[in-house]
Amino acid sequence: MINYIELEQKYELGTYPKREVTIVKGENDIVWDDSGRKYIDCVGGFGVANLGHRNPAILQAIREQSEKLITCPGIFHNDTRALLLEKLVKVSPEGLQRAFLCNSGTETIEAAIKFSRLSSGKTEMICAMRSFHGRTLGALSATFDSKYKDDFQPLVPGFHFAPFNNFEKLQKLVNTNTAAILLEIVQGEGGVNIGKKEYFQNVQNLCREKNIIFIIDEVQTGFGRTGRLFACEHFDLAPDMLCLAKSIAGGIPMGAVLCSDRIEVEPGKHGTTFGGNPLACAASLAAIDFILEKQLYKQAEEKGNYFIEEMRKHEFTVVREIRQIGLMIGIELKEKCKPYILKLMDEGVLTFPAGTTVIRLLPPLTIEYKNLEKVIKILIKLLK
Repeated sequence: MINYIELEQKYELGTYPKREVTIVKGENDIVWDDSGRKYIDCVGGFGVANLGHRNPAILQAIREQSEKLITCPGIFHNDTRALLLEKLVKVSPEGLQRAFLCNSGTETIEAAIKFSRLSSGKTEMICAMRSFHGRTLGALSATFDSKYKDDFQPLVPGFHFAPFNNFEKLQKLVNTNTAAILLEIVQGEGGVNIGKKEYFQNVQNLCREKNIIFIIDEVQTGFGRTGRLFACEHFDLAPDMLCLAKSIAGGIPMGAVLCSDRIEVEPGKHGTTFGGNPLACAASLAAIDFILEKQLYKQAEEKGNYFIEEMRKHEFTVVREIRQIGLMIGIELKEKCKPYILKLMDEGVLTFPAGTTVIRLLPPLTIEYKNLEKVIKILIKLLK
């Protein structure tokens, strides 16, 4: 039998902290390792697997499109791409009228930074403390935590940070060269910190008053995760740009920046070879249709509420706080979370951290209640 762990360790550049497990198969909310052991997947590809693993609608769309056309660069029109662009604009918050298609979340942030500079003629940006927007140089410049950034200085200048949910301190950072304000509705990597309605509405009003571009990063929260199709719908927001990725195409790499008519970009100022390829577009069309047809955002709300209600029936001396919106869950401990994450894996539940003390759960929105109940029971047993 091939030892895949040794094989990866031998040939892969060591950019990831690996666990001693090799995942080889998935089906909805369950994954299997190479020894045949199954796990309930509450990592969900960091929020990619909203529709579950091997979703039949995605498989069919990929199969049918792959038999017609897989790649088509942006210099040519394409039927599948055109249909997806129309679909994205129709389901997105009011005022977003066009889209730029790319390959990942960090690429959407890079694009948004460039588009805000082009459209405003200004260069500085305001972000939130504890934010995470990606690992490429521009997105990294918009990310707060120094552990991601220090080894790559100097980064892009002109980024400023205010405490999350603190409008007064954010307002003080605004100057005549402020091009945009970039925020997450829920800070995932920062600890599953949930924004407040008044804060976001104040930021939006400030942007309109000062002619600042308002960018919302929904790379992780988009497409049903928080109980709405987009998390900004909780607060009736109308951003100038909305950054989407992860679950947009049911597991196929893809990203999109939805833009209002304030965003102007001339041909040749930005681009991508693989962005908007027909295969990813077909998968995305199928994913969006599946989410809407099955109302997965409602499932996320109901299942998330069930989770929090069951957990709150118990007291945990090791738990500081449980934060939840839809099926985006953070359990903040009074000590480091890594030992608990490893114990959960031993019990057949895959989770991952959000910082050093928060256990994060992002199960598929299609998770079966029987498996959600198992997760809750195992968490209660370990945390008590």
